[in-house]
This record gives sequence, structure tokens and C-alpha cells, in this order.
Amino acid sequence: MSTADFVKRLIRADVQAGAAYQVADASGMVKLDAMENPYAWPEPLRAELAHQLADVAMNRYPDPHALRTKEAVRGWMGIPAHLDLLFGNGSDEIIALVVSNFIGSGRAVCAPDPSFVMFRVLAEQYRVPFVPLPLTAECQIDRQAWLAALADTSPGVIFIPQPNNPTGNLFLEEDLRAVVTATDALVIIDEAYTAFSEREHLAWASEYPNVLIMRTLSKVGLAGLRLGLLIGDPAWIHEFDKLRLPYNINIMTQAAVQCAMAHHDLLESQSIAIRSERTRLTELLSQRGFDVWPSQANFVIAIVPKGQARTVFEHLKHSGVLVKCLDGGHPLLHGALRITVGTPTETDALLAALDQSPVLGR
Repeated sequence: MSTADFVKRLIRADVQAGAAYQVADASGMVKLDAMENPYAWPEPLRAELAHQLADVAMNRYPDPHALRTKEAVRGWMGIPAHLDLLFGNGSDEIIALVVSNFIGSGRAVCAPDPSFVMFRVLAEQYRVPFVPLPLTAECQIDRQAWLAALADTSPGVIFIPQPNNPTGNLFLEEDLRAVVTATDALVIIDEAYTAFSEREHLAWASEYPNVLIMRTLSKVGLAGLRLGLLIGDPAWIHEFDKLRLPYNINIMTQAAVQCAMAHHDLLESQSIAIRSERTRLTELLSQRGFDVWPSQANFVIAIVPKGQARTVFEHLKHSGVLVKCLDGGHPLLHGALRITVGTPTETDALLAALDQSPVLGR
């Protein structure tokens, strides 16, 4: 048999029919498509990091529990001592650990629709049923529809991003509490964008026995380190830790995060700058005729007038500015471009390109 024959016989049919996760090539472009912090570390801090990494024992396995890193992150985020932490190689690994727990259980994974794509992708990869939960026209929880779906499907876990990606908004607190108290499922509140939000839910991990909080360092300027975390009662963390691969957080990441936590004031000041630039970006896009949705994240949704989102996206790409076109992905996102908040200079480049668009040219 040929290699192709072996592949066809041994690789699952749904895997063969699918495609790998695609990341757009942004070489040489103004990159506003991936919700990254646009600010680099200043030279003195980069030199300090290089000095610390020079002393890392790369010939040794890392601390399997990343204890020093946990304490540094715990201190910065104000995580109380009675809650425990679990680190993952980005939030994706945390989601995978949680979803894998429900393989063969008959219980489903639920998440808002639309929401972060990896909730569905990982459920499908692990062959755990995925049940989308609809949002209203205002991108809020459809409470009655959610409660009916939860009663009907009895899911094992519900992922709820706060704020939501890609819509950028926080869900109404009373709706969120109604969902948490109406289900016996595990509810994971994903706070990837909490640094840019007016509300956080860490206390809920103590208030509700079925709530865990998921966070990441990616959006505050450490995306390349790939560190996500799950926060909650030690009883939950103990069980999910059994599914975690050993040494999943490499020694370089641990050292770099400890360095970053010692300079958390820099991360905080950059997040404040991004929130300020988000306001400016929203105002300038609105002046150009976009319907810009209120955002609690480090990105905005801009609805392109005249139904020409794809045309504007391609024009921006040709002009060296990369954003995310969401048009066609979901009915709520008709005409939508998702634009990461960049530096003022990057915002100016985006606007200059928009002003030359054949659709929006001024």
C-alpha cells in the first residue's frame, strides 16, 4: 500500500475531510487581525529578560507545577489563597483539557453563538457533542432559549466569554447569574479580555460551586509565551490536573512570565493605552460611516455600509493593513470587520487606507 492508502485507512474520515486552523500571513503588514497587544517591551526590560533567560537551565525539565510562576501570577491578579490555578499552553490547552473530560460521557459542550471558534473546534475534534446557544439581535444572552437548551441537552460544560469574542460586549449580569444557577453543568467564564473590561467575575469562583474562571496573558502583551490559566476551587483543579501533560509550561515561558510579573505596571499601562486608543478608533470609524459596536475588549466590530465588507477587507489587505473579515460567518455578523486596537500610528495607517477605499473613499 502507498502512504496515501495508509492515511486513508488509519486517519479518521472527519479529520481527512477537515482543514488545519489557518493563520493569515501578516509579513510586512500592519497586523490588526489577532487581538494582540501592539506594544513591545522597552529596551531596559528586554535586557533584563535576556539576562534572566541566560541563566535558565535548558538542559533540565521545567518545574512541572510552575510554582514560582503561579505565585507571581496569583499576586498580580489578586487570586485568593483558597482558589487554585492550573496553567495551560495558552487557553486552547485549557479548553482541550476540559472538553476531553467529557469524552464518552454523553454530555455536551455549550457556548454562545457566535463565540470563540475553538470551543466548537475542540469539541468536534474530541467527538463531544457541541450545542450552540443563541444570542439576541443585541448580542446578549437569549435567556429563555438558553435555559430551554440547557434543560433539553444537560451539557457537561458551558463556556461563556466575558467579554465575548467576536462581539466584544459583556453579557447582562442578571442573565449570566440565571444561567449559572439553573444548570448542574460546569460553567467556565472566559476572561481573556478582562484587562480591557469594566467587569470581572473572579469572585464567582468562590460564590458558585460550578464556576471556574479562565484567563490568559496573551492579550496583555505576552501572546508569544502561550500561557493560559484556569482558576477555581482546588477540587476542580485537582481533577483537571490529572489530564494535563507533564511539563506543559516550558522553562523559558516560566522565567519570562516571572520577569513580566515583576513589571506588571508596564502591562497595566499598555492596557490603559489600548483602552484609550479603542475610544479614538471607535470615534474615527464612526465618523467614516461605520456602525461600530460598543466594545469591552481590545478590538472593535465595524459594520461596513452598503454590504461591502469583503471589498473593504481586500482593499485594506492590498494596502498593507490586515484585519479580520467576519462577514458570512454568522447572521449577526453580516458586514462585519473585526479590527484589533493597535498603536495610534497603526490606527492612522488603517484610516489612511480606508480613506482610499473605492467604497468609502473621501
